[in-house]
Amino acid sequence: MNITEKIIAKAAGKKEVQAGEIIQVNVDLAMTHDGTSPPTIQTFKKIAEKTGQKRVWNPKKIVIVYDHNIPPNNIGAAEFQKITREFAKEQKIENIFKHGEGICHQVLPEKGFIKPGTVIIGADSHTCTYGAFGAFATGMGATDMAMIFATGKTWLRVPESMKIEVEGRFQENVTAKDLILHIIGKLGVDGATYKSIEFTGETIKGLSVPERMTICNMTVEMGAKNGIIEPNKATIEYLKKRLPNGKFKIYTPDPNHDYHEEFYFNIDDLEPQIACPNSVDNVKDAKSVLGTHIDEAFLGSCTNGRFKDLKMAAEILKDEKIHEDVRMIIVPASSEIYLKALKKGLIKIFIDAGAIVCNPGCGPCLGAHMGVLGPGEVCISTSNRNFQGRMGDPKSKVYLANPIIVAQSAIKGEISIPE
Repeated sequence: MNITEKIIAKAAGKKEVQAGEIIQVNVDLAMTHDGTSPPTIQTFKKIAEKTGQKRVWNPKKIVIVYDHNIPPNNIGAAEFQKITREFAKEQKIENIFKHGEGICHQVLPEKGFIKPGTVIIGADSHTCTYGAFGAFATGMGATDMAMIFATGKTWLRVPESMKIEVEGRFQENVTAKDLILHIIGKLGVDGATYKSIEFTGETIKGLSVPERMTICNMTVEMGAKNGIIEPNKATIEYLKKRLPNGKFKIYTPDPNHDYHEEFYFNIDDLEPQIACPNSVDNVKDAKSVLGTHIDEAFLGSCTNGRFKDLKMAAEILKDEKIHEDVRMIIVPASSEIYLKALKKGLIKIFIDAGAIVCNPGCGPCLGAHMGVLGPGEVCISTSNRNFQGRMGDPKSKVYLANPIIVAQSAIKGEISIPE
């Protein structure tokens, strides 16, 4: 079996599972946020009415994070958060982060909720981020999540396996974001539909924790059920510092596992990449769209809002000024990252350059608040999606790039690469 199959088999209480098999698994951790909690709660209450079970299966295994509209930007968002607070109090769910701690996919690893070898289900499509830590993590809708709240179980079709091997070294101005954009550009938005992607190769083995999170975060943009990477030394050290008892089991693939599909990439010659409107797989070398006017530059999201990302941008923005036609919005992925950036002087660099630094959260990524695009406006963003209307008006356009390109473009007022 591969890593994913071994984790699923353990969760199902079976010695072995095969691709295509439909099974029931025990869930180790369930996560919802301020946008998906109320519909989950509503469905849970319907289940309670029919079954008489009025308590969640295990309040200690449920985590709720306010991140999509924090602080609430309208009456509806405020009501959603009120409903969620009351439910958490009623159900004695203590793991609720409601004071701007950050984006769920950053907060959960930071707070020690993510363990290798576990099954994690989140009511958010980018739950696959946790595969960076060797966990099976995937997103589901509110109905499925309500059943998990009630029973602690869910059903899965064991996904077919895909191995992506990466070799080579990153060149200047090229990052893990460029790698995953390149892969998506080659395989397409439906190239891995309901498959389990296992990343391997010398390049992957050497990636830092933030880089691994960026890679796994965007696997869903290929339609994947999950992305997963076997933990390296850096990942193990990160986990030991944050897990309560520091104990976990790492699963590795059997050497004779026959993957359904295998792909090989060498990044020695990879250039900075950009996903152009309005599809994540519309990927081109950044040099082919140089000079494209922008109105907004966004640095943040669960893809690239970590300290390493902020540091890369700060190195570009130091002693520079953001172009007069551009608003640059910077949103750290968590309060922990925000405080570190403050301590290291990054926030001062951003403000001196003319950027708007907002509280931790999802911010402009989903077009909710803190940077909504108007008709005809163009944004270059470190986020993960550039669908039509994703960040605001349907006539706006979004380009996806790494933090270096976003920062340099903010200075120039057009898509640009540092010389």
